[in-house]
Amino acid sequence: MALSLPEPVSALVAALGRLPGIGPRSAERLALYLVQSEAGQVKQLAQALLDAREKIQLCDTCGALTESQPCALCTDDRRDATILCVVETAVDVINVDKSGAFNGRFHVLGGKISPLNGVEPEDLRIAELDQRVEQGGVGEIIIALGTDVEGDATSNYLAQRLTAKGAKVTRIAHGLPAGSGLEFADELTLSHALEGRREMT
Repeated sequence: MALSLPEPVSALVAALGRLPGIGPRSAERLALYLVQSEAGQVKQLAQALLDAREKIQLCDTCGALTESQPCALCTDDRRDATILCVVETAVDVINVDKSGAFNGRFHVLGGKISPLNGVEPEDLRIAELDQRVEQGGVGEIIIALGTDVEGDATSNYLAQRLTAKGAKVTRIAHGLPAGSGLEFADELTLSHALEGRREMT
């Protein structure tokens, strides 16, 4: 008969297993490592998790992760305020910025249109995007969404909506594998995709 883990360890394995990219074996290894670590080290990790969760919020303007309102990306005068890059998640902001190919401002939608999953345009930060465009000063909107079905549908929806307001809308180009999101693209691939963007009508 196989030895079962004590209940507190099993609960920790289950909690770690809910994290993205952590499978059952990895969750078990992490849990066993943590319960055998020094109490001070575990408390430090727990406190870091709590601090990050309590202090980090979404920027009211662009939706990026930040400690203060508005975020550093929105207040940095060195960034080009006339170009707006629209991404799906706050993590995508980090990935695009790391590529070094984009020096404008960002707008996080908070998801993609997916009627099958109950996500409609009004569930995303599209009204806030409209407002930013209508305020003026935006010369180009780059849509940097994944190339899956929902990403394509959302991109086309945004292009129609924004071009009707007179905005120039482009979409990142080649380099992204079909059906994938930005989180799986390396910095060089993202850089080429941004440089090769095409206009949407």
